[in-house]
Amino acid sequence: MTQVARPTVAPPPDWSFPDATRHLLANGLTLLTYDVPGQYVLSVRLGLPVSLRDEPRDKEGVATILARTLDEGTARHSAEEFARMLERKGVSFGAGPSESGLFLDLDVVKGNLDPALDLLRQILTEPAFPEAEVARHVRTRLAEIEQERAVAAHRASLEFVRTFYAPSDRWSRPTGGSAETVATITRDDVAALHREHVVAAGATMAVAGDLGGLDVRAMVEAWLGAWPAGPRARESFLTASAALSDERARIVLVDRPGSVQSELLVGCPGPDRSVDGGWAPYPVIGFVLGGAPNSRIDAVLREDKGYTYGIRSSFRPRRSGGMFLTSGSVRADSTAESLRLLVDILVSPARGFSDKEIRAGVDFIRKTAPGRYATADAIADEAVAMALDGRTTKFTTDNLRDLATVDRARVEAAYARFAAAAGVAGAPEAPGAGWTIVVVGDAAEHREAVEALGLGPVTVVAED
Repeated sequence: MTQVARPTVAPPPDWSFPDATRHLLANGLTLLTYDVPGQYVLSVRLGLPVSLRDEPRDKEGVATILARTLDEGTARHSAEEFARMLERKGVSFGAGPSESGLFLDLDVVKGNLDPALDLLRQILTEPAFPEAEVARHVRTRLAEIEQERAVAAHRASLEFVRTFYAPSDRWSRPTGGSAETVATITRDDVAALHREHVVAAGATMAVAGDLGGLDVRAMVEAWLGAWPAGPRARESFLTASAALSDERARIVLVDRPGSVQSELLVGCPGPDRSVDGGWAPYPVIGFVLGGAPNSRIDAVLREDKGYTYGIRSSFRPRRSGGMFLTSGSVRADSTAESLRLLVDILVSPARGFSDKEIRAGVDFIRKTAPGRYATADAIADEAVAMALDGRTTKFTTDNLRDLATVDRARVEAAYARFAAAAGVAGAPEAPGAGWTIVVVGDAAEHREAVEALGLGPVTVVAED
């Protein structure tokens, strides 16, 4: 019988993020174009450096209402007419605020890019903000706030930011505003925020897809070249670090009597992408701890103990600073034990990583990158996200290259720096001393056992 030699599987070649053609318009708008042959639905993404700190304190949530009403009619068309025009041209439009800015996304078939940019121009420069539509979205947002409170994960996030950030900082309050502030928002508030902050200066537009035969720059110049630059510097709030609470190292138990599950949210300060030693090791740490079904957390709490369907961990960088968060739900009768095991796993890197774990994390992040960024929408999303972080997609490529050099020594050094800065490694007798922990569950059932863990002072708050 003839033996056939098994083929040698060679490592994949280095991959680079697609190159952009960059243009700077006279009004301060940066245009990035990515030609992706064969992708005939073009993705247009626009990132505006608008911070939630730009919202008036008593009108928090107005950026969310603004984003939702941008396409609810313009100076030339009613809300119904404008919706029909989007539909006839095959245009999908969405918008929303985030931690890094205001995002607008538009997808359109290649042949309709020109009229789609005209519709985008109307959205950006002459939205009508009809009073009836603004009021409708205010009511919708108020209903959402009530619904979010009923969802344990949302409730945990709300209590986490209240505990983690200083009360004076905007990030200590919900992105979409509270019921008290949203209820007061009017059409004039939305128009005022738009007038001052939805401007061209500092904004970045990415257009990705099959651009063969299109002069995208000329189209954007024609439709958005007259978009006003705006009255002020754009980055003052975005580059400011968040103020953290001096009392964040504690446990908040949100009382939900009779709950059959407990929601756990554990976090601490984390690095941004400019961290000493490079950013590359940190996604690997997140992957090893709780970034996949075969992570350390799931190996213990899901596979071994059967306490959860899955818990995830990740570093979440901002332009300045960031967070490390771990969240998921567990069986109610395992609440205290799950929390004990979870914190022990989160500090376990202080006792070392294995080469196998690190290689699995590095390979997953590096080798899936071509797939993650294979589509026009993913390319445009990454380009705008990097721009609002004060970077270009050269960082994406450079970071993937750097990942190839990540080994156990780099990962352990990165974890040590992170743990020391966040104060979470703790002494052996008091692990987790710097964690901010939120538990949504039955306080009467769990308080005593949670306090006995010695992870910090326990505060019980009512569910509402």
